[in-house]
Amino acid sequence: MFNASRRTGLSRSDRGDAISSGELDIKKLAAALVSAAVIIVGLYFGRDILIPLATAFLITFALNPAVTWLVRRGLPRLLATSVVMVIVLCTLTGLGIILGAQVRSIAVELPAYQSTMLKKLSDLRENLKAPGLFDGVLKTVERVQKEVESKDEKPADGPRPERVEVVPTPQSPFEQASTWLLRSLEPLATAGIIFIFVFLALLDIGDLRDRFLRLLGENFHRSTDAIEETGARISKYLLMQLLVNVSYGVPLALGLWIIGVPGALLWGAVAATMRFVPYIGPLLAAIFPIALAFAVDCGWSMLLWTIALIVILELASNNIVEPLLYGTSTGLSAISLIAAAMFWTALWGPVGLILSTPLTVCLLVLGRNLPQLQFLDTMLGSAPALDVPVRIYQRLIANDVDEAVEIASTEIETSSVVSFYDTTGIEVLRLASQEHLRNASAEHRLRLVNGMDTLLDDLRDQYPSSLSPEARPVVLCIGGKWEIDAAAGEMLAHALAIQGIAADVQPPASVNADYIAKLDLKGANIVCLSYFTSSPAIPARHACQRLRRRWPDLRIVLALWNAPQELLTDESVEALKADAVVTSVQEAVLRIHRILNPEEAKAAQEAALPDNDAERVDALQATGVLEDKKRDALDALAKRAADVFNTNLAVISTIDKNREYFVGQSGTFPNAVTDDAGTLLPMDREHAICNYVVGNNESLMVPDIQRDPRFADNETIKQWDVRFYAGAPLRVSNGLIVGALCILDTEPRILKDDEIALLETMAADVAAIITPSEADEAPVKSPSAASSATVGQQVPE
Repeated sequence: MFNASRRTGLSRSDRGDAISSGELDIKKLAAALVSAAVIIVGLYFGRDILIPLATAFLITFALNPAVTWLVRRGLPRLLATSVVMVIVLCTLTGLGIILGAQVRSIAVELPAYQSTMLKKLSDLRENLKAPGLFDGVLKTVERVQKEVESKDEKPADGPRPERVEVVPTPQSPFEQASTWLLRSLEPLATAGIIFIFVFLALLDIGDLRDRFLRLLGENFHRSTDAIEETGARISKYLLMQLLVNVSYGVPLALGLWIIGVPGALLWGAVAATMRFVPYIGPLLAAIFPIALAFAVDCGWSMLLWTIALIVILELASNNIVEPLLYGTSTGLSAISLIAAAMFWTALWGPVGLILSTPLTVCLLVLGRNLPQLQFLDTMLGSAPALDVPVRIYQRLIANDVDEAVEIASTEIETSSVVSFYDTTGIEVLRLASQEHLRNASAEHRLRLVNGMDTLLDDLRDQYPSSLSPEARPVVLCIGGKWEIDAAAGEMLAHALAIQGIAADVQPPASVNADYIAKLDLKGANIVCLSYFTSSPAIPARHACQRLRRRWPDLRIVLALWNAPQELLTDESVEALKADAVVTSVQEAVLRIHRILNPEEAKAAQEAALPDNDAERVDALQATGVLEDKKRDALDALAKRAADVFNTNLAVISTIDKNREYFVGQSGTFPNAVTDDAGTLLPMDREHAICNYVVGNNESLMVPDIQRDPRFADNETIKQWDVRFYAGAPLRVSNGLIVGALCILDTEPRILKDDEIALLETMAADVAAIITPSEADEAPVKSPSAASSATVGQQVPE
């Protein structure tokens, strides 16, 4: 017993805490299940009230953009809402009249089709009666069926029961009219309730939004994002669904008219409408034109052409139109869409099937913005539940190397090998180092090491370098301690080989005196030591000292993948006796290239010169922004950018032929070259980070300037004393880029994709200010002249 307690490592109090925690988790699970059951029961029994409300909300989402557009054009909210509702009613009424005429026309002609239908059915019956392959089987089944029926029909004792038929009393015309009226009152009343609710919701959408904000909680930022995302996703879904349906219904109506099927417009409208019903709607809509083609034509050509038309349109819609228009408009996975359709159909019937996608989108957004419901995002969302490094790590410890290789290959196709190693490969190894002693078993570690060897071998085979196999390595990568360090070294060696730098890898080992004595550099003049430990200072310094003692002229690069920031300073690098310290594969490739061939590397890493640079410079001169006439407005926009992104530094720069000019600025740069007022003075174009924005024709983000060899050695940038840079291009007439809106920070950071998009939006506002035509129409000194609604609100000082 004593030994067992020691092996578990749990005291009596720890075991008690674990049991209490387990009981608490069970109680939480039970409470969640009971709550879910209550909600489902409420949805089912309250469907008579909830279905009209859900339908009204859906229609409100669809019509609100039109009402908002009219309000922005100067119409009062009441008048705009009334106009939209009248247009919708008139459109539905007009379509109803047109389609009603089509229905009456077909109804009149149906008796004429009876002889054709009867003749075709008779022919089919005769063909089925002809001798065929299954005649013997059918006769055997009929004989067995007769034997069974004959035994069941044996007379029993007593008289046989007689069949009695109850004939109902025929209804009078008044009773028939009352029955039809009662049946139509319910849908008419529901339609009236929906119409009134939609009108009131559109009329006072602001108050309705405020009430939802209050219901979602006191965090208005999160609640606002939830409401905006819900509205955007549902509105886009409905718009795309409408476009898809119209793109299907119009060609169908045209094709049926060419083929000669009566009521082509009617069947096109029916098909477009029925596609709002997921999965079964298109099948039901196809029955009508196919049946009519069967009844109209004496032969079979019309039927076959109709079927071919429907199949072609379905294939085109499902494989071309829908992927092109939908994209990720809902954010729901395919499995969640099917499951949602089954769930809402079981609760609310056919109406639930129609509303399943919008309702599930609402649940998805709640899951993304409310921590308590985050499981909904995991269950319903289309985004992967695990990020790429975690997925690859899990496949490796599950001994599923083939899928890990497939995931890696897919990622590389969208980027590059070097980028994959930086963003994914190193992260997989970092996760492995964290889990090594925490949760991984011996078998997991073995699977990881073997799987990583196979993965890297496959990647080297798929993406070979252009170097000759006999090329003498100039870089030798050594794993500083264990297998994870060596795997990172293999990634770096492959990345270097792809960039044209021959490299080799040594097995992992402690770099002690015995190891150094036996080490063969194979002619390499650069050694890269790889360490994943978070405390690499002592082993790295000892290894560097031993290597220097034996090879004084050797260049040493330390790849410290998890090193703390204090080890990355110039003083620390000098104390470690290394030539350079890198923290990523991309940085290592660029740094080693600079060590091997500084001039070539500098030329290769300089910003590209645009083909239209002369035209671009002329466009910059035409704006007149270099004359400082718009300085106040541009300074205000720079201040706004700094406030929005929560930093003290932001500049608006323009790139002339040879110089970079700062036309807007927020914050001061104490060590930079400035005038007496603290305004940045022009600098050479070749030293400007913004020159890369102009040369690459896209936004640029540098998470850590000190870790990017393109800028870390730039003495002018060093004077700014900044670590982070993000710049978005200023595009003027004809898309020409004249400069960039830049935000900077003294600490490393990373912007999300939506934040980069916001920076680009603000850059468009800056471009609107400096463009002459815009400047003539808007007051220059007011930053409110910016055109973006996203950044159009004043930011508090």
